[in-house]
Amino acid sequence: MSTTKVQQNISPNLRQITHVVVVASGKGGVGKSTTAVNLALALHRQGAKVGLFDADIYGPSQPLMLGVAGKRPQIINGNQMEPITAHGIKCNSVGFLVDDNQAMVWRGPMVVGAFNQILNDTVWGQLDYLIIDMPPGTGDIQLSLAQSVPVTGAVIVTTPQDVALLDAKRGIEMFRKVQVPILGVVENMGLHICSKCGHSEHIFGEGGAERIAKTYGVEVLGTLPLDSKIREQCDAGNPAVAAEPQGAIAKIYLHIASRVRAQLEGANYQPPAAPSISVADD
Repeated sequence: MSTTKVQQNISPNLRQITHVVVVASGKGGVGKSTTAVNLALALHRQGAKVGLFDADIYGPSQPLMLGVAGKRPQIINGNQMEPITAHGIKCNSVGFLVDDNQAMVWRGPMVVGAFNQILNDTVWGQLDYLIIDMPPGTGDIQLSLAQSVPVTGAVIVTTPQDVALLDAKRGIEMFRKVQVPILGVVENMGLHICSKCGHSEHIFGEGGAERIAKTYGVEVLGTLPLDSKIREQCDAGNPAVAAEPQGAIAKIYLHIASRVRAQLEGANYQPPAAPSISVADD
């Protein structure tokens, strides 16, 4: 897969990033942020230089998932931010800049402005991949963010249930309209295996991701089980790929990372314009 895009007025902080990959979902609660952080960690384990940008302005979760909640990026050169490093990857999030209990009561233009400000004024350095954990949904904010970011490709996250699959289709259609290639679909909560008796059951349905992939001509990058350990590890700031790198769950994320890399291998990447907004050091 290859894509050619025009660079105009792009922030210097983004010029050393080879691939920008957004992880998105049509609705919340499908494991998008969990997928984003484990994908970033899996790419790092495979030897890549990786950054993770938490673009979910209303509900930032990456500081907690990476075990660095409460930290603040260092301000350098007056208006630039040094990203927080956790588990070997660079990260920035609005969650580092506001209190945990502070509600982000912002309209669309304010959200887009904050998004661009944090993204462009973070000193990412040289990265092979910048993973962007996008807000859920497919409205005006998501379209604006997708168009303002130099995106190489998108990973769509869903669960097997029909309502999530319907929203996942809308997400794919949105990215197609803004000419962002779909790298594939990740299905969460695909199968539950009882920890007591070993009985397996497709609680939320079966085969949904495969049907979407076939409809849109993309691949299923991986299917994750409904496993409480995945949630517990992220809540503890030690996601599956970092907590149990040889475990079964980590192996699925590593496979997803390998498929993403295969999709992007040899891509002719030139990011489009992104506005530069200054950051004041209070």
